[in-house]
Amino acid sequence: MDMIIKNKDKIISHGNSKCREITLDIIDHAIRSVNAYQSTKRRLEVRDDKIFIGNLCYDLAEIEKVFVLGAGKATFSIAKALDEILDEKIERGVVIVKKGEKRRLKNIKVLEAGHPIPDEEGIKGVKVLLEMAHEAQERDLVLCAITGGASALMPSPAGNISLDDKKDLTTELLKSGAPIDEINAVRKHISTIKGGRLAKYIHPARMVNLLVMDEIAGQPWGPTVPDTTTFDDAITVLKKYNLWDNAPISVRKHLSNGKSDRTLETLKPKDFENFFVQNVILANNRMMCDSARRRAEELGFDSLILSTVLEGESKQAGLFLASIAKEIEERRAPIKPPCILILAGETNVTIKGECGEGGPSQELVLGASLKITGSEKIVIASIDTDGTDGPTEIAGGIVDGFTLERAKSKNIDIFRSLSKHDSSKVLIGLQDALITNATDTNVMDLNVAVIIT
Repeated sequence: MDMIIKNKDKIISHGNSKCREITLDIIDHAIRSVNAYQSTKRRLEVRDDKIFIGNLCYDLAEIEKVFVLGAGKATFSIAKALDEILDEKIERGVVIVKKGEKRRLKNIKVLEAGHPIPDEEGIKGVKVLLEMAHEAQERDLVLCAITGGASALMPSPAGNISLDDKKDLTTELLKSGAPIDEINAVRKHISTIKGGRLAKYIHPARMVNLLVMDEIAGQPWGPTVPDTTTFDDAITVLKKYNLWDNAPISVRKHLSNGKSDRTLETLKPKDFENFFVQNVILANNRMMCDSARRRAEELGFDSLILSTVLEGESKQAGLFLASIAKEIEERRAPIKPPCILILAGETNVTIKGECGEGGPSQELVLGASLKITGSEKIVIASIDTDGTDGPTEIAGGIVDGFTLERAKSKNIDIFRSLSKHDSSKVLIGLQDALITNATDTNVMDLNVAVIIT
C-alpha cells in the first residue's frame, strides 16, 4: 500500500532522518484513519433489503427512490463508496468536486468546479444538482455528501450579486486572515442555497447528511443543516476585517436588505422542525488525533494532544508549537521526551501587499523552523489533510533544527519568504514540501512535533 506522502524518500534523505520518518509514519496512520471512502464503507451497508447508516435504518420497501447529492473536496470518496454499496439502487446522483480530479462513477454524475475561488462551472453544477433535488418526493431518500470546500464548489449568488462580485469578495476574505467560520458566515448570506436553504429544495424527502467535519466548531454544517449566523453577523465580519467599504455594491445592498427582511434570512433550527433530516458524522479531526496518538504509543512514544481546535495566524502557531517542543527538549516539561505532540485545527494567513505562493500549513512549519534552529532532537510537520494547502498542490511541509542553515547554504531567505507569503518556493527548494497521493479526506490540518532524547 502506497504511503499518503508520496515523496517520502526525498523528505527523509536529509536533516534529522530518523525523526522525519517517524513523523511521516504518524501522519500516514492519522490521515488513513479518517479516509472518507473507508469511513463510509464502515458506516453504511445494505442488508436484508434495508439500508443501515450508522445507527439509522431505512427499509427499502418503504423507499421509492434513492438520490445522492453533494459537493466538497472529500465528497468523491463518499460518493464512490455509495456507488459501490448501493449500485443500481441509486435513482440518480450528482456531486461537485474540485476541478482536475478527472474521476467518474457508474451511477452518480461527477461535475468539476473551481476551488477556492468559485467559477461558472460551479454555477452550472448547482443548477444540475437543484434539478435533481426537485425530483425528490416524500417517499424518497436523499443522501447528502457535504465536505469541506462545498462553499466554493456550490456558488449560487443571491439577489443581484454577480459571480465576479462573489469571486472578488471571496478573494479578499481569504486574504484577510479571517477564520473559516467567519468567512462562511458571509458566504451563507450571499447565497440562495447555503445556510440550510438547500434542504428546502429537497423537502419533503428524507435527508441523511454524511459529513466529514472540517470546521473548528465541530458541529454539523452545510447547505442542508440549520444556520446560527445572521445577516448582521455577515456585515460585522466584513467591517471587522475592513472589507465592508470596498465590498461590491451588490453585496452590501443584499446584506443590508437582509438585516431588515426576515424572509431573506438563512434557515434556523426552528425552520427545520418540519424537515426530516438526520446527520451521520463519518470523520473528524478528533478521530484523526486519537489515531495519531495510538500510533505514537505503538512506536513507544509518550504523546499529548495539545488541541483539536487550533486557530490563529499560521506563522505564530508554528512559533507556539516550536516553543513547546523546545521546552520539552530543554526542561522535559510538560511531557518527557521521547514524545510526540499532536495538534489539529485550521490556522490562517493574513495577506497585505506582495504575495507569493503558499498556504497556512507551509507558513506554520517555516515559522516553527525559526524557533528550533540548531536542535538535533526536534522535527515539526504540518499538513492540510485534503492534500492541497491553500491554493497550491503542496499539502504542507516539514522542518527540523537543520532547516535554517540548509536554507542559508542554498541562499534561501526564510524570513523574507515569510514576509512575502512565499513559503512554497522555500519548501520546494529544501525538498521539504509534503506531496501526497489522494488522501480521500478533509478534516482540517494536522500538526505533529516529534521530540527525541
